Amino acid sequence: MGGGSSVFTHQEMDDYQELTYLTKKEIHHVYKRFRDIRPNDRNFSKHDKLNPEEIYSLPEFSVNPFKDRILRVFSSSGDGSMTFEDFLDMMSVFSDSAPLSIKIDYAFRIYDFDEDAFIGIDDIIKVIKRLIGDNCSAMLKEFSEERKKDKESLKKDPQQKVDEELKQVAESIVNDADLDNDGLLSLAEFEHVMGKTPEFAKTFRIRL
Repeated sequence: MGGGSSVFTHQEMDDYQELTYLTKKEIHHVYKRFRDIRPNDRNFSKHDKLNPEEIYSLPEFSVNPFKDRILRVFSSSGDGSMTFEDFLDMMSVFSDSAPLSIKIDYAFRIYDFDEDAFIGIDDIIKVIKRLIGDNCSAMLKEFSEERKKDKESLKKDPQQKVDEELKQVAESIVNDADLDNDGLLSLAEFEHVMGKTPEFAKTFRIRL
C-alpha cells in the first residue's frame, strides 16, 4: 500500500498537484512519510489523523523550537492534529519548490503567537526565547554573578534583567522594520524584512 498509485484516485492526484508545489512522485513520498509515522497500524490510511506527539517523532520536528506553532498553523482543526491533506500542505510549503512569498506568509503566522494578524513585541520575545533556548539559563546565571558584584544590580532580580534585555532586543527589531510606526509588524512589513534575508528560504524547509 505504501506509496503505490492505488492510494489516490486520478482526480485526487490531479487536485493535490494543482493545490501544492509538489510532483506526483513527491506526493507519494509525502504519503509514505505520513503512513510510516504509525507503521504498526495496518488500518491506518490517508483518512486518519496523526496527533502532535506522533508528528514530533519526525527528525525535523523533534528539535524544532516552533513545532507546536507549525502544527497549529497547518492543522485544519487548529489543535495540532493532522490529516494527510494537512500534512501534505505543510510539506508543500516547506519544500524547495514553494515560492518565497508563501514561506514568508506561513512564517508570519507561526511567529504570530497571539494570532492577532500582527507580530508585536511580545511575539518577538517569544521567538527569541525559543531560538536561544538553554541560553536563557546561561543569561540568568551570568546576571546572577553580576548581581553579586554590582550593588546597583542587587535591586534587580536576574530574571527581570533577562526580560528587560529581551524586550530591548525585541523593540529594536520591531522599530527597524515598523514602516508605519504603529509598534507592530504587519505581514507586508514582515515580508519587506524577510525578503532581504536570503538564508531564510534555506532554513524554512523540510527535505523530502
